[in-house]
Amino acid sequence: MPQYEPGGQLRAALDAAARGWHVFPLIPGSKRPAVRAWQDRATTDAERIARCWHAGPFNVGLATGPSRLVVVDLDTPKGPDDVPPADWALPGIAEGTDVLAVVSERLEQPYPDGTFTVRTGRGGTHLYFRAPIGRELRNTGGKLGWKVDTRASGGYVVAAGSVVDGRSYATLRDTDPVALPSWLADALTTRPAPPPVRIPSSVPSRRAVGLVKTVLDAGEGERNNRLYWAALRAYETGAEAADGIAAALVDAAVSVGLAESEARATVASAERRIRGGGR
Repeated sequence: MPQYEPGGQLRAALDAAARGWHVFPLIPGSKRPAVRAWQDRATTDAERIARCWHAGPFNVGLATGPSRLVVVDLDTPKGPDDVPPADWALPGIAEGTDVLAVVSERLEQPYPDGTFTVRTGRGGTHLYFRAPIGRELRNTGGKLGWKVDTRASGGYVVAAGSVVDGRSYATLRDTDPVALPSWLADALTTRPAPPPVRIPSSVPSRRAVGLVKTVLDAGEGERNNRLYWAALRAYETGAEAADGIAAALVDAAVSVGLAESEARATVASAERRIRGGGR
């Protein structure tokens, strides 16, 4: 029986280990671990890695916890029936990268690229970040939004150089991982971010976003007051777009816990006051 001659997967495993990342074998052509207790067996030891990958064309698993990494997994739809849920069914939202872009914009932060990046076999993206010191992050699934998962303590990712179902994982940006942005760490450890609200294209974005953010930032006990104030400011403009802003304000209020009927009543009250229908 001819002996297997290692190739790309061995080089990928050794390259990852040289960066200080702990690797372990995955079943050839698969994402599933080829060994039990992979968390304990993941290693940076080049001799152990060479012995393992000389035995077969294993894919490369990267244990994110011991590697002190947080990997943001931006996935793509798995088929025509894999569509965004109602909260994310917005123009321009087609995959995880779009969702993360919206989350970044809503939190007034730059899109977190510029770090070590891998393209997955199905065309998704893995963004690698250094884990924050003194703060343990765990795996998440959809916490930031549709098609956005994270792998950290207790998790693993398929590393570049692996081949799953005939499709390769490849490095897109070969640089040292940057530190996980603090705003992103906060978003992963607090309550799920509210979904984006629908702001009509006819509305000046700066004004609309400012009013919507006033509602999104409301704490318990102040949501109704903030919604009323924002609705007054929207209707004071007298513009045709005011109704569009008001609809966005209702969406924002519902996303932070206000009942839809109550939110609509509050906005209607503000409209009546400004348009002379009552106080």
